[in-house]
Amino acid sequence: MKIFISGGCGFIGSHLVERLAGRREVTVYDDLSSGQREFIAPLLRAGRVRLIRGDILDTQRLYRAMKGHDLVFHLAANPDIRSGIERTDTDLRLGTLATYCILEGMRRNGIPRIAFASSSVVYGEPEQLPTPEDYGPLHPLSLYGASKLACEGLLTAFAHTFGMTAYIFRFANIVGGRTTHGVLHDFRRKLQRDPDALEVLGDGRQRKSYLLVDDCIDAMLYVIRRLKGRGREGVFHVFNLGSGDQVSIAEIARLMVRAFGRPGAQIRYTGGRRGWRGDVPTMLLDVSRIHHLGWKARLGSRGAVQEAIRRMKEEEGR
Repeated sequence: MKIFISGGCGFIGSHLVERLAGRREVTVYDDLSSGQREFIAPLLRAGRVRLIRGDILDTQRLYRAMKGHDLVFHLAANPDIRSGIERTDTDLRLGTLATYCILEGMRRNGIPRIAFASSSVVYGEPEQLPTPEDYGPLHPLSLYGASKLACEGLLTAFAHTFGMTAYIFRFANIVGGRTTHGVLHDFRRKLQRDPDALEVLGDGRQRKSYLLVDDCIDAMLYVIRRLKGRGREGVFHVFNLGSGDQVSIAEIARLMVRAFGRPGAQIRYTGGRRGWRGDVPTMLLDVSRIHHLGWKARLGSRGAVQEAIRRMKEEEGR
């Protein structure tokens, strides 16, 4: 089987590449705008994967690169939700249009299956917690969330119209080593600048679900393996991927200060229930659908955050 991974040099993508390299023929397509070649450099040197540096919106290059593959993992996206506030076309280009180009490349090359990295932010601020996959209507609060929801619409439409199979994974907050964005990355950068003080956006009461990247990869591969060949062509499967519990931003701040700050470092909160415009202050995914399929995360939210911090400390010591 030949697998095509967009964004394979990114945080989640590089972990997926590591898992598949050697067992499958893997092509990584990445423009390296946020991902890093170093994340998969040992695999490249060993000839276990192939890297094509390219922009997804460069469709001629993309379509040639996709030829001959059997399964696509589409992980490339704008990694910073807040950046869409300053440049409002960011998620339109890097999310919605890029996903269309991937799907059109699949159609032209006869590639039957795609796994898509969606997000819990498509739910907006739901009234039902934990939030199941069939919750609606969906009203995203951020342009990033709106783009992810638009991408899901494109996936289901292409699946039905052209006989594809789509696996849509709505991620909780994914954490681990090599992180390039998110709350742990932001807190580490702030503490590197000033190890005596950590500014936290919002009041710290935000509570969200976190999933270790290893569990995220496990879940995607488990679903694809279990559902391969089920049903007719032209179907889509939607799964929440999370730990089923929460941890507060205030607790994460304390853990990060303990790991990266100096003794006595202060935590300062900017106030307000949201960290920024578009932030969802409380998120808890209903993960019973994937539990019923037979998969469950090994670590809860707090354990995932602690393990991610341990790996980040290891990286700093290298």
